[in-house]
Amino acid sequence: MKKTLIACALLATSGLASSQAFRDEPIMPVRPPRNINLGMAELGKKLYFDPRLSRSGFISCNSCHNLSMGGSDNIPASVGDHWQQGPINAPTVLNSSLNVAQFWDGRAADLKEQAGGPIANPGEMAFSHTLAIGVLETIPGYVREFRQVFGTRKMDIGQVTTAIAEFEKTLVTPNARFDQWLLGDEQALTTEEKAGYTLFKQSGCAGCHNGEAAGGNAFHKMGRVEPYKANSPAEGRSAVTGKDADRFSFKVPTLRNVELTYPYFHDGAANTLSEAVDLMGRLQLGRVFSSDENARIVAFLKTLTGEQPRFELPVLPPSGDDTPRPRPFAQR
Repeated sequence: MKKTLIACALLATSGLASSQAFRDEPIMPVRPPRNINLGMAELGKKLYFDPRLSRSGFISCNSCHNLSMGGSDNIPASVGDHWQQGPINAPTVLNSSLNVAQFWDGRAADLKEQAGGPIANPGEMAFSHTLAIGVLETIPGYVREFRQVFGTRKMDIGQVTTAIAEFEKTLVTPNARFDQWLLGDEQALTTEEKAGYTLFKQSGCAGCHNGEAAGGNAFHKMGRVEPYKANSPAEGRSAVTGKDADRFSFKVPTLRNVELTYPYFHDGAANTLSEAVDLMGRLQLGRVFSSDENARIVAFLKTLTGEQPRFELPVLPPSGDDTPRPRPFAQR
């Protein structure tokens, strides 16, 4: 706890622009959430966990982006309405506010735009924005809370997605052991983990996986040296840009909390970190890592697991009753 408070205080007061605050490395420390509208985020938290935004009444945002499972669902492709399996792996929602865009192909510019997509997607929550608002308007607790947060009697999907996005901005994971090392704690990493990070940089991995999120800030072709045989029909960035040159280009995934977010890649084809490191070495870098090299890189990657979000899980307001009684949010 003491290390957490020191790290958070240093980041909050100095800012990432100061080279005095941390080591000069391609990966930077994750900052704690800042400038959050607490009332809006609390409303967004309820909506994030509320399955009534789906046609079946069983699927919520947390179904595919489970906050007790690293913000993902640990299956190759998520299951949606009527047990439909989607075409692509659900990326983690943790630290998603640090992404250059949302979804693997970047079709949503920000968290607000992303939040509306699954609600109306027939293969996911399978509702419509109009019907979702209609349901929320029948729940007195939501009517009052929306009025308190947004100051208007009219409820719309823009308010829903704004609130969910505000909650998702709080889902950052600071104070990973790697961040503690960046902030000057030499004992935070083992010799093997430091060697893994050195190899990670020397091999070229940091060319794509850099910044606060160690990824999420660029699009790159999957299979730059060797072609990748995907288990998914997803075409990547070309579906957004219409350019053939962007085929099989996907948003570089964050490596933050990567030990928790298996299976890996947009098609969920790699079940373990060792397998993912091996494939990325060969397909992206043209390098075959030895078993020892692979183990060192995996050891480093596990140091990127930060503090997971902890909060009281909301009791959702039922129709005719707005007296939620919070209970602890259980971490696995």
